[in-house]
Amino acid sequence: MNYKKQRLSICLNLCLNLYEEDAVTDAVTLVIATKNAGKLIEIDALLKNYPVNLKSLSDFGPIPPVNEDGATFDDNAYKKAAFTARVLGLPALADDSGLVVPALGGGPGIHSARYGGNGLTDAERCDLLLQNLKGMDRKASFSCVISIATPTGAALTYEARCEGLIAESASGTNGFGYDPIFYYPPLNKTFAEMTPLEKSQVSHRGKALKELQNEFDKVLAWLQQQMPVLEKFPCHGGVAC
Repeated sequence: MNYKKQRLSICLNLCLNLYEEDAVTDAVTLVIATKNAGKLIEIDALLKNYPVNLKSLSDFGPIPPVNEDGATFDDNAYKKAAFTARVLGLPALADDSGLVVPALGGGPGIHSARYGGNGLTDAERCDLLLQNLKGMDRKASFSCVISIATPTGAALTYEARCEGLIAESASGTNGFGYDPIFYYPPLNKTFAEMTPLEKSQVSHRGKALKELQNEFDKVLAWLQQQMPVLEKFPCHGGVAC
């Protein structure tokens, strides 16, 4: 089966599935622009009491990658959400986040996931940052931007930051990325030393998701205004097919 036929088959099946789900629950379908099951579970737990049918990219066929070449977290979050929404013909949610160290000129910033090169492990990136920061101011912050976009390009944005310091050395085994070297003074712990519950309550991403949750009634009303009934399905207007 060639690519176009495969996409058409995927779209037709999704149209039927989404129609059945939304017809029964009167829910808005929202695509979480990730294949990370953990992210989907986290967002699903926050929004479980709302009439929303969450999907991840794993529920769809092959989708071209997004070129995250924006100049800010806001740019990249919007690019991912808007691209996914346009391709699938469904509203989509995406986030972008990273570590900002003023003494390093705001770096790693939007390049946090690729700091030092694509081949490095998380531990190697942490070591590199510690080396580059020797003798410098250790103030730092984590930033997260969440964007919800429709196929027309309209969007809502939620953002949050967590202020802290870069530790002198890595500590803790939980989390990922720069968590072992990001020290949060109020709890006297690095992110990697926190329990998942502790981290979710104070982290940049946890705060942004909480803001989204607090505003979700308004988000749903906005989506219903933005998305006519037919636009809720991936084959609307042939967008994804």
